[in-house]
Amino acid sequence: MGELGKRYTGGCLCGALRYEADGEPLFAGHCYCSDCRRASGSGFIPFMGFSSSAVRFSGETRKFVSKSARGSDAVRNSCPICSSLVFGGEIGKTDSFTIYAGSLDDPSLFCPTIAIFARGRPPWAMIPPDLAVFDGMPA
Repeated sequence: MGELGKRYTGGCLCGALRYEADGEPLFAGHCYCSDCRRASGSGFIPFMGFSSSAVRFSGETRKFVSKSARGSDAVRNSCPICSSLVFGGEIGKTDSFTIYAGSLDDPSLFCPTIAIFARGRPPWAMIPPDLAVFDGMPA
């Protein structure tokens, strides 16, 4: 267990890219934006946000950069070997990281509370009834 309580571990399909995140996430939810849907090949990406000081990575990454809804760069990181999408943010440059919950070793640790970019959600991608729903990015 981490110094701050809970520890989240995970990584890519082949195991070459790994992470550990200590403490509770700053936020957790589902993103239904078109970029996340395309990046995941699904109706949404389940995500958790952590302060950069709470996360450690091991292994190489392949970065993909696109424009975010706010106009800044959105950096998605995948494994250069198996191509699994693992986290968002740029190591050494961002103050927080978005861990994609599908990469968790123990997926039962993921407890979403929000749904963002719900206005772009395809009708077949259901929003769990207990999530706070935002049409775009919350303030």
